[in-house]
Amino acid sequence: MAASSDTLFAYDTLIRGATVIDGSGAAARVADVGLRDGRIARIVDIDADDDGGERIAADAAAEVVEADGLVLAPGFIDVHTHDDTNVVRQPEMTPKLSQGVTTVVVGNCGISAAPVALRGEPPDPMNLLGDASAFRYPSFSAYVDAIASARPAVNVAALVGHTALRSNHLDRLDRAASADEIAAMRAQLQEALDHGALGLSTGLAYANAFAAPTEEVLALAEPLARAGALYATHLRSEFAEILDAMDEAFRIGRHARVPVVISHLKCAGVDNWGRSGAVLDALDAAQRWQPVGCDCYPYTASSSTLDLKQVTGDFDIMVTWSTPHPAMGGRLLADIAAEWQVDLHEAARRLQPAGAVYHCMEDADVDRILAHPATVIGSDGLPNDPLPHPRLWGAFPRVLGHYARDRELFPLTMAIAKMTGLSAERFGLAGRGFVREGHWADLVLFDAATIRDAATFTEPMQPAEGIAAVWVNGTLSWSQRRATGARAGRFLPRGEPVPAVADTIANRNADNIADT
Repeated sequence: MAASSDTLFAYDTLIRGATVIDGSGAAARVADVGLRDGRIARIVDIDADDDGGERIAADAAAEVVEADGLVLAPGFIDVHTHDDTNVVRQPEMTPKLSQGVTTVVVGNCGISAAPVALRGEPPDPMNLLGDASAFRYPSFSAYVDAIASARPAVNVAALVGHTALRSNHLDRLDRAASADEIAAMRAQLQEALDHGALGLSTGLAYANAFAAPTEEVLALAEPLARAGALYATHLRSEFAEILDAMDEAFRIGRHARVPVVISHLKCAGVDNWGRSGAVLDALDAAQRWQPVGCDCYPYTASSSTLDLKQVTGDFDIMVTWSTPHPAMGGRLLADIAAEWQVDLHEAARRLQPAGAVYHCMEDADVDRILAHPATVIGSDGLPNDPLPHPRLWGAFPRVLGHYARDRELFPLTMAIAKMTGLSAERFGLAGRGFVREGHWADLVLFDAATIRDAATFTEPMQPAEGIAAVWVNGTLSWSQRRATGARAGRFLPRGEPVPAVADTIANRNADNIADT
């Protein structure tokens, strides 16, 4: 148990001798880090040329962690999740906490748990978040209250989904919204922004949003700028028409005068392989005129609902769940079609509603996108999938182990910046993403030599190796490969102010600091 602020200890927790990689991209340094009242109260660099230099004495803290040889980094920020309902229904959040994630951004791809008022079962792809019983939040403020009551083990920041808004106000989703319907959607979006939502997300590739013309999204995005919010989008196409889809996203950002985040940027489909250079050139060109970024997950397979538009024999498609045929989960679509003696599209039609993993990308494109300076990391994991893509449990350790250490795609400092500092700055998560005095003590301690993802496509629910400890808001939440039981996360509103360092440590009693 951490010491309270009125004890004789200067710090609740002291992490001694850690190799600090602070999330900014700067070089690693060895330091002692003292935590107090949920924040990073003091950092003392250890000068190797001066017999260790100044140190924080062990007896200055209620709890001491000797971290020699381990890396201390900001807690990882998963900017692209579908944990919307799970942070309330399964607040222990083991798939994320176990890999060092301390903050999740929900509401991506146009689908969000709030604000939602269903007329029946949730439309595709909102069913990725659960069945109708999971949608209990008719207003965004109700969702914020639910997070506060659930006390999840990780912090939660939220976007508002365009498809969710459409389902609230349109009698059918295969048409454009009317002016009155757009006004109603804007009113709900404004309520969410008033309660700290990060911005608006779209999933224009999905059938229930594809009918929305660009003009509908332009009008809906107009309140974002005044709130300091952003626009995140699952592009209208990630296949052959990807450049046109990117142009649409950039146009929406310019019109609304807000930053654009392209979700899970990829070159999907065999005919699209090798086009990552052109895709990134388009992103670079847009950056000359407007703020644009993207997120990416470190795998060559995607996962979503089973979509007839993506069904092909060009690559393997594994069915992960099926409502009418649950026994088909874990099998290849091609094998199911052969058994039923039908073609792939007919097999997929019979399986719906269903989920699938699509092995639709090539390594070279994923490498280029991951390494791009504008790319941050998001898992895009699907926690309600009975056989989830391994990214749900392994995305962040995979970047650190497979890509940074083993393949040397980028330095460890850059890998961590893509998971922490750059993510916090892009999504307006003030006080997060850096190891700095005064910032919240969201921290992960790991072994850079052994960290790796253990989750596989056949056994996806495996915690990563090499994670020594995770703190959320200064509370030890994961240690020795298991959760501590603490749930210290909270809702993070957009642009929350950060107190000055002096305010954070003002009450520290100098007589109780036994530094040597």
